[in-house]
Amino acid sequence: MGLLGKLVKFLLGPCLKPTTTGGDSESLGPYGVSAATVGVSAFAHDLFNFEITSQVPEGLSQHVLSSKKAQANWYRKLVEAWRKAQPPPRTAEEAARLVIQTLNRQRKADVEGLLAFYGLPLPPTPVQVPAEVPTSLPQGVQFEFQTLPVDAKAVADGDGLTVYVSTADPTESSRVPSEVLMAAVRRAKARAKKNYTRANELHKKIIDAGYRVLNIQNEEILARKCRIRLRGIDAPENAMPYGQEAKQELVRLLEGKCLRVLVYGEDQFHRTVADLHCNGIFVQEELLKKGAAWHYAAYDQRPEFARWEKEARRRRVGLWASSNPEKPWEWRKQRR
Repeated sequence: MGLLGKLVKFLLGPCLKPTTTGGDSESLGPYGVSAATVGVSAFAHDLFNFEITSQVPEGLSQHVLSSKKAQANWYRKLVEAWRKAQPPPRTAEEAARLVIQTLNRQRKADVEGLLAFYGLPLPPTPVQVPAEVPTSLPQGVQFEFQTLPVDAKAVADGDGLTVYVSTADPTESSRVPSEVLMAAVRRAKARAKKNYTRANELHKKIIDAGYRVLNIQNEEILARKCRIRLRGIDAPENAMPYGQEAKQELVRLLEGKCLRVLVYGEDQFHRTVADLHCNGIFVQEELLKKGAAWHYAAYDQRPEFARWEKEARRRRVGLWASSNPEKPWEWRKQRR
């Protein structure tokens, strides 16, 4: 047994069992590994088995485009990379990094297919998210995330929109359902073979699960869909006076830009209630100062929100150009 075999045996103990050998195939999960040997353990199993048998895992060809001969070349390189790693990978992120660095000259679809086979995080997206000065999270914020560029068509009204979050983000990659990852890999393979009917069927499955494959900067990115409700403001509904203007103001602020989203929770419609920041601009502040929304004091008592609304009223900008604008919450109540 070589150094790698000893290392893997140390990591995995007596449960070591290569995924390439016989056994009950029905007990295998979607990536060809059982629930007990997912991720790093399964990857180590197969590297150990390749060192002994020179056989790549069964089922890998369903997830990648290259031949078994090419796959064998990958595993030879991966065995050597694992042997040299000090210490060896112990987390999914570390294992994914080893794969990406070792196979950096291979096709993107092959690398992503191999990662998906083991349920490892996908490689980082090339989309550049504007850097912001790190700050402590405001009181009540549960967590934050960054979005991909916003599509104008995804802005529903003056205080709501749909965003997409790249699954390459480490906080997202571990949450992607296995069936979505598998569908994304198979879709890439179908498109490579110009089987667009099959690719569209698989994309529908991905969309139905709350995800979508987006083409950004000539790169296909698997992303999670997230509906956002801006916290602390209430813009006129689309059918109300100034409703369309409020919506267009939000489009103007966000179109084509990546957002920093500070999450407070969910509302009764399962939308993420959040503060939005864009290129150093606090979006709610901008909307209130331009008279594109009311301060929704029933749900948010931040004094600066009341101050920004008061300033817009005084200047009679936006919806405040009307002498008696109707409150959107009262408009909705009358129509229930």
